[in-house]
Amino acid sequence: MSKGTPELSKFRNIGISAHIDSGKTTLTERILFYTDRIHAIHEVRGKDGIGATMDSMELERERGITIASAATHCTWKDHHINIIDTPGHVDFTIEVERALRVLDGAVLVLCAVAGVQSQSITVDRQMRRYNVPALAFVNKCDRSGANPARVADQLREKLKRNAVMMQIPIGLEAEHEGVVDLVTMRAFTFRGENGEQIIEGDIPAALLPEAEARREVMLDAVSMFSDNLTEAMLEEQVTPELIYEAVRAATISREVTPVFMGSAYKNRGVQLLLDAVLAYLPNPTDVTNQAILVDKEEETTFEVKVDPDSPLIALAFKLEVSPYGQLTYVRIYQGTLKKGDTIYNSRTTKGVKVGRLARMHADQMEDIEQASAGDIVALFGIDCASGDTFTDGSVAASMTSIHVPDPVIKLAVVPVDKKAQDHMSKALQRFTKEDPTFRTYLDEETNDTIIAGMGELHLEVYVERMKREFKAEVTTGKPQVAYRETITKTVDFNYTHKKQTGGSGQYGKIMGTMGPIDEGEFSFESKVVGGNIPTEYISSVEKGFKACLGKGEYIGFPVVGIGVKLTDGSSHAVDSSDNAFQAAGRGAFREYYLSAKPVALEPIMMVSVEGPSEFQGEILATMMQRRGMVVGTTEDDGFVRVEAEVPLAEMFGYATVLRSSTQGKAEFSMEFARYGKAPNDIAEGLREKFLEKRAAGSTN
Repeated sequence: MSKGTPELSKFRNIGISAHIDSGKTTLTERILFYTDRIHAIHEVRGKDGIGATMDSMELERERGITIASAATHCTWKDHHINIIDTPGHVDFTIEVERALRVLDGAVLVLCAVAGVQSQSITVDRQMRRYNVPALAFVNKCDRSGANPARVADQLREKLKRNAVMMQIPIGLEAEHEGVVDLVTMRAFTFRGENGEQIIEGDIPAALLPEAEARREVMLDAVSMFSDNLTEAMLEEQVTPELIYEAVRAATISREVTPVFMGSAYKNRGVQLLLDAVLAYLPNPTDVTNQAILVDKEEETTFEVKVDPDSPLIALAFKLEVSPYGQLTYVRIYQGTLKKGDTIYNSRTTKGVKVGRLARMHADQMEDIEQASAGDIVALFGIDCASGDTFTDGSVAASMTSIHVPDPVIKLAVVPVDKKAQDHMSKALQRFTKEDPTFRTYLDEETNDTIIAGMGELHLEVYVERMKREFKAEVTTGKPQVAYRETITKTVDFNYTHKKQTGGSGQYGKIMGTMGPIDEGEFSFESKVVGGNIPTEYISSVEKGFKACLGKGEYIGFPVVGIGVKLTDGSSHAVDSSDNAFQAAGRGAFREYYLSAKPVALEPIMMVSVEGPSEFQGEILATMMQRRGMVVGTTEDDGFVRVEAEVPLAEMFGYATVLRSSTQGKAEFSMEFARYGKAPNDIAEGLREKFLEKRAAGSTN
């Protein structure tokens, strides 16, 4: 360990994740204040015009939402904590994905009134994907209708988490002033202008019976994971140390989710949550990480050693491209990274020199000389892509990749003049590098630049950033839905590609079947025997079919769910070639595709609407008008949550309709669920448009 670097057991890499408006950024702001990283507290929707430290982007401050995850670090009780504050809006889900990929633990923030909301469920699913242990923090205990015990029950029912309350509140709503710690059986209240004075005392007599009952439940739950604690309970010699040990083991193995509570906005309970992060969340040595050896023919995984003296392995998980150069956030899994070192990108095999190494505090950089395994730092001025692995060249390894969902919505962007065109192309280059869920391409038919992303807000933010950060004046077309097409019937094909020109000709004959498959986008199987088609040309046939999948013959959208079986064919000794059999594959697809009864598929979104119960009828009506299929309705304490599957095409402008029909009191979130068959009238409309475009193209 380098001088001044804490030992690995004193490192914590944590993320703060939650549903939108649960108070993640406010909680992070308080953590930074109590750990002396900042000396004044600013609010998310700051009346002082400053805004929260972690919302460093102007757009974030205006809208009061987090768009890009921000990294910072702080010290609490001589432990070094790297924190990533992630967005709660599903449109920016990639930010949560890549943060959870590199974090060892997380704090799941929940609202004491709304409880487990739709995005809480999404975040929970992402935590499971990367096996991230978590603590739950029930925030906003000062709000009217707050009920932390109900939220703990929801964690069990809805997220199937073994939620164990480690605290109970001292007062709720306007009377909320602190918490009772069930481990030490002491009461903590928070005083002073910013809650920095913690008053420890005896549990109020009125709360003692509840505290004792909850403590028994907590001990029963966590003793399952510690023989020592079970023994001590039988002998009635339970110590706080034994409880800490049991809860830590159960949390790290993801068997238990300890529940803490407070109010970040009112400065209550945050310091105790920080103590819990140190006590229960893993340090880098508690977590097992796998890497892949990239120089082997078959993928071989091996366990990464959290050791500063081993060969370097670091993952670039997030990029920010500024006018002054690229900022690359890296998590060091193994080895030590020093300023001046030459490091190698496993994907490109190119070596680059580390000119500047820094720790990040939102948008501010603090230069450092070196960092070791277990740390999260930033490199400045290094060109790479999100998800690249860096090594010191002695080991050809790559960390496992980040899950990237496909975009579901498209928008045409048109620059107003040549200058705007140049600025726009620079912006698009930067955004696609920064965000793997943001895609851009040129529509060959209309010659328009198309941007694609995860939702209306996602694309809206990028268009706004183009204008502000790049001075690219653009106009946008109507949002377009990313439709797909598939086939519903199996057909036999028998196709010969024959071309005779001067010199050698082209010849390839193929026979087989083309039909729908249940899973996956495309499958290809060869049943050719007797060498009728030479082995080297079988993959050429597959390439030919694959080349047609980008644009189907029915509505002109990508084709999914299609399986091809090649059963027979013939070749010519002179005229057969790779090109001839690729052309045969393409020809067979085009000739037989329409007879396989193609249908249009549309993206179906899982939409969750929450609002006062009095508006339940209006909320359901807005869903029905949009071809929505209600999958669940839950009512709790005057609030209703309606969950429905709704086609994305029907969701444009929904925010305005919902606002007006519920007096602005309901909110919604949505995420992609699946592709479903589009109704006949929509499919016919898409088919007509496609045929018109094709006819216009052929007459030009």
